[in-house]
Amino acid sequence: MIQRHLADALTAAAAANPVVTLTGPRQSGKTTLVRALFPRHHYVSLERPDLRLRATEDPAGLLASGERFVLDEIQRVPELLSYIQVLVDEDARAGRFILTGSQNVLLMRAVSQTLAGRTTFLRLHPLSLAELRGKPRLRVEHLDQPHRAARSGESLPADLWETLVRGFYPRIHDQNLVPQEWLADYLAAYIERDLREVAQVDDLRGFERFLRLAAAHTARELNLTALASDVGVAQQTAKRWLTALEIGYLATTLPPHHANYRKRLRKRPRLHFLDSGLACHLLGIRDATTLANHPLRGAIFESFVVAELLKSFAAARRDAPLYFWRDATGHEIDILVDAGDRLIPVEVKSGQTVAPDALNTLRWWTSLPTNPNTGGVLVHGGVDRYAYKGIQVLPWFLE
Repeated sequence: MIQRHLADALTAAAAANPVVTLTGPRQSGKTTLVRALFPRHHYVSLERPDLRLRATEDPAGLLASGERFVLDEIQRVPELLSYIQVLVDEDARAGRFILTGSQNVLLMRAVSQTLAGRTTFLRLHPLSLAELRGKPRLRVEHLDQPHRAARSGESLPADLWETLVRGFYPRIHDQNLVPQEWLADYLAAYIERDLREVAQVDDLRGFERFLRLAAAHTARELNLTALASDVGVAQQTAKRWLTALEIGYLATTLPPHHANYRKRLRKRPRLHFLDSGLACHLLGIRDATTLANHPLRGAIFESFVVAELLKSFAAARRDAPLYFWRDATGHEIDILVDAGDRLIPVEVKSGQTVAPDALNTLRWWTSLPTNPNTGGVLVHGGVDRYAYKGIQVLPWFLE
């Protein structure tokens, strides 16, 4: 089993709360993680029709069969939450119930309403690159700090484009599966079951077309009107479908940062698909060579970097304070990290070498009047690591 960075936080949460709720996309490794960390808990998969029927018809009887439970995919039987509430009010020992679920907004709303003050939430994403490599969690707040020099003979990760095409769902790596075959099955099951329920999808072909067009807009400002028009659906439908992607943790949107260092800032959010392998699959990219030469390789690489930062914050039980910045004249910063005491600007370039003008935008942004921030980070598709005039140039594996 690949060690997950969230494990310590999950164990600590279970030691302090009677109920812990673990959310995340399907196949992100939630079941594997909770069964490994809580082997003495009675495990109940509510995906199983027989157990789901039993939980629906006799919830009190099911919960009387043990003292500590892992209830997997709790959103399948939300009625259980009221019974759990009664049980923890009577006996509030820590770690009694570990709940997992794959629909963040719907699940969190139901759990929050029923178990307010009794549960804590954690979020598990698919593997990070650091987890795949057996490395410590990325410290995003330290990205702009001086990094150690590369050591001779230091092991490097596999090829960038091969890594991005494979994506980061655990089962692909645990079982060495063919990514495109597994992703096709995953997507079909996801559309047919979860999204049809959450997004009220009646037009499956239209939704599949929406998914592919949305993937083609990764790392771009979100224009729902244009996207809806391209798909041939109403804007409200496109908005509902996009919300479903966010509910299922397949995509996220970065808001523009509000600091008005220049006037006429752009206000649309920027869309990012959170798994590069899934984005590649939707775009028909089947191998590393195709991705390396694809016109969207830079966008896919940028979304990969965003996902790595987001996963790091999630493993530390923090919401990701990530933004982007762009003004009406076309100047932009791909990612702004709000570190509390400063903003960390991050530029992303997919090339293996750093061109002389690659740092110009970062230097320009930090020179803006009234902008107190200095320095910044450039992440590129190569392996070089160095500092240049206060800017940290980092390889794609962010070490």
